[in-house]
Amino acid sequence: MTTISRLRIGIAGLGRLGRRHAENLARRVPRAELLAACSPVEAELAWAKQDLGVATLYGDYHDLLADARVDAVFLVTPTSLHAEQIVQALQAGKHVFCEKPLSLDLADCRRVEELAAAHPRLKVMIGYGRRFDPSYRDAYDKVRAGMIGKPFLVRSQNLDMNDPSGFFVRFAPTSGGIFLDCTVHDIDLARWLLGDPEPVRVFATGVIALHEGLREFGDVDNGVATCEFADGQMACFYASRTMAHGHETSTEIFGTHGRLTVGQNPRLNRVDIADAHGVRNECTPTFYERFEEAFLREATHFVDAVLDDRAPLLTLHDATEATRIALALRESLQTRRVIEL
Repeated sequence: MTTISRLRIGIAGLGRLGRRHAENLARRVPRAELLAACSPVEAELAWAKQDLGVATLYGDYHDLLADARVDAVFLVTPTSLHAEQIVQALQAGKHVFCEKPLSLDLADCRRVEELAAAHPRLKVMIGYGRRFDPSYRDAYDKVRAGMIGKPFLVRSQNLDMNDPSGFFVRFAPTSGGIFLDCTVHDIDLARWLLGDPEPVRVFATGVIALHEGLREFGDVDNGVATCEFADGQMACFYASRTMAHGHETSTEIFGTHGRLTVGQNPRLNRVDIADAHGVRNECTPTFYERFEEAFLREATHFVDAVLDDRAPLLTLHDATEATRIALALRESLQTRRVIEL
């Protein structure tokens, strides 16, 4: 167990999600101290200083790593930078939390795994936060307890509200596509809920319903995929960027003795509205409202794992497998072929 009582963290990346992580680390994770922030954007650094009181600010990631006071880094940076930034952090002796996915390149994923294994004292965790959501955790515990018998199918979907500004089109050149950006969460969930089976083949298809600008990048705004595992278990995925009602993440787990469903109704709160339009409820507008508690729990788990010298529940191999399957789905989408793994 480490002798320090609080983990001194430097965060790199203060965009849409980075700010959420920074607020949690500064205000809501008891054993964390947000010591430093790093961004090439001056306005983001000004926000960290003014809103969170972060005194140590860096415009260059290497300067953050050179700060001997920093015990761990949180990486909320573009996916294309993840693998190399993790490598640099490990070489600098820092623990690492990195947002998903680990990389868009399978060789980079394996390189990070190998380097992390050579630094067993350092903890590395990738942010697949669904595992820390209370409802998904409860479903996992029920599956492990045998409540639905042997699980054989996971059907999961990650649906985002349509953004008419075209954010995802601008993001498309570096996102890796809809399956690497969105469906990796569902892939990780399926592996976790089914007991980490070995994937054997996948098939994917998709359509551009609204955002024509995605076509030049070989991407779609709605994609459907299936994955077959070695022992006959299956997973079905649907990802969308065009929903009218809000964000919706929902999952079904089918077993030989029953079924579990998580998130069937994407409720913003417990208020039901009854009026001339019928009976309804408001929906979660983005993924963060749905998974706010999961983000907090995963950050707390990482900090505790470092301070108490325990292995994180989520392994780097889990992150590599999510990327491997998502890459195969992208290849299937673009070639219209079944891809053997």
